[in-house]
Amino acid sequence: MLRRTVVPPIKSQGIKTKLLPFISQLVPASLSGRWVEPFMGTGVVGFNLAHGPVVMSDANPHIIRFYNAIKSGQVTPLCVREFLEVEGERLRASEGAYYYEVRDRFNADGSSLDFLFLTRACFNGVMRFNQKGGFNVPFCKKPGRFSQAYVTKIVNQVEAVSQLICGGHFDFRAANFQEIIEDARSGDLIYCDPPYIARYSDYFNSWDEKDERALADALSSTSASFILSTWSHNDYRQNDYIDSVWGEFPRITREHFYHVGARESNRRGITEALVFSPDLEPRVAESVSRGCVDALV
Repeated sequence: MLRRTVVPPIKSQGIKTKLLPFISQLVPASLSGRWVEPFMGTGVVGFNLAHGPVVMSDANPHIIRFYNAIKSGQVTPLCVREFLEVEGERLRASEGAYYYEVRDRFNADGSSLDFLFLTRACFNGVMRFNQKGGFNVPFCKKPGRFSQAYVTKIVNQVEAVSQLICGGHFDFRAANFQEIIEDARSGDLIYCDPPYIARYSDYFNSWDEKDERALADALSSTSASFILSTWSHNDYRQNDYIDSVWGEFPRITREHFYHVGARESNRRGITEALVFSPDLEPRVAESVSRGCVDALV
């Protein structure tokens, strides 16, 4: 059973909140080792499904800096409320122009509070950086974005995450995926949510076939169990890499709908896939028989 969902304050395209029940079917009820997550992103999967010691990592240092700031007490619900109320009013008064001042300021000094502001005020929750590492997503065109109710919602999310990570064993690291996977050992569970190859521009680094194969090699070599999120197909095309790169591993699928795209007509369904280590396969049989997943491949 999933506990009440912890929704992270950082938003990003492709967040897995609605896929938590799907992913949870592969997570053992108890772990002898750690939950290891090399592509943390917003953190929603680990925050809700991990138990025991947790290692969460990402190549994007701003994500890691933000959650370490919460863990250390540098970023608190109170300071988030004060910051968003002031900055939200400046955004409203400027009719949105102030967004670009904050974006320039963040790209100069990397403030965690500015990072939070940008992820909640940018276009469609996209987290994208240019080749120089600068956040370059445009404004969402909603100057009144930070209403009192919206600020309270974000503050409550910061509070929920704060209670979780300050009371648990969370280790946040800025590192590449190979380093984190090489550190995993027998008894650990690795959850990977890399950029979806051939679908989206990565939110921080590029991702191509070389990276996909390097990830497959790393997971093939680990003694830990693993779960990998990827995509199988949509109405228009197949993920060519799911067989050529991941074909030796079992997988399950389920249809999902992402709210991504400028127009609603462009926001279509996709068939999600979970690729996993063979030792987790026994957990899947009951879910398949109950129709919770489309297939065991």
